[in-house]
Amino acid sequence: MLNRRHLRVKVLQALYAYHQSDNKDIKQHEKNLLQSVEKVYEMYIWMLSLIIEVVDYAEIDAQERANKHLPTADDLKPNLKILENRFVQSLKQNSEYLAAVKKYKISWAFDPELAKSLFIILKNSSEYADYLKKTDDNLQSDKDLIKFIFKKVILKSMLAEQVFEDKFIFWPVDKDVLQALIAKTFKNFSNDNYKLNKLAEVTANWDEDQEFIIELFHQSIKHDKEYQDMISKKTQNWEPDRIAMMDTLLMKMAIAEFINFTSIPVKVTINEYLEISKEFSTPKSNSFINGILDKILYELKADNTIKKVGRGLIED
Repeated sequence: MLNRRHLRVKVLQALYAYHQSDNKDIKQHEKNLLQSVEKVYEMYIWMLSLIIEVVDYAEIDAQERANKHLPTADDLKPNLKILENRFVQSLKQNSEYLAAVKKYKISWAFDPELAKSLFIILKNSSEYADYLKKTDDNLQSDKDLIKFIFKKVILKSMLAEQVFEDKFIFWPVDKDVLQALIAKTFKNFSNDNYKLNKLAEVTANWDEDQEFIIELFHQSIKHDKEYQDMISKKTQNWEPDRIAMMDTLLMKMAIAEFINFTSIPVKVTINEYLEISKEFSTPKSNSFINGILDKILYELKADNTIKKVGRGLIED
């Protein structure tokens, strides 16, 4: 699921889009921010549906084998136990999943060859052969096969990678979140009573997380000039065009958290943005951002600008 670091990245992406765009309609950019979070959930549903497509292709494959000019005995009597896979059957009957499929209009009709290619990889694997031989199957062993399909078949497929990259602009960034959502789903689907199994939630507490990202986005824009002045005073020996835009945005977001988010410890804020900088900015950004934020934080503390609520939230 999306944790606070992922959510900060979503805000970073939204701020970058805002500053790069001629359209300064904050409400529209806020809408885009929220949609970027929902896109993660939509991507999750598409992935679940692809897993089902791969499993269901076993029936099509069996029909094709039976219709061969000279079918073998195995062709005429294929092992189709995968069609009764408990995880997939539970998913197919899950009301949350069915509603999401309808909402996002999910259909793989646009690329019928994808499920076929993935099933062929599965069919030729030793893991699938072992699964077909098992006679003591249960929900856990059924989930183990689906985990294999997800991790070793779909995620390793260049074709599947391309489809998701084309469909979801932030696929490279959100891929890790998707894996966490799928892992949570495997954990949630643990009851033989299918009605009790729940899909993963996109965040642990969406009401709080939604408020957090909207406030962080608005504060970063509202005080943009003020935060820029703080940064400029500490980077007078740097030519402005040498400072990466991502570095500036990350520092502005950090300052916004220092001043406006009373329950977030300053150390957490700094660590989070330093970690984000490793992935989204230059190799030297980490130490640069850390040095500038330390100087700004020192002055903010001296001016008694930072008001944190709770013990240990502001370090000396």
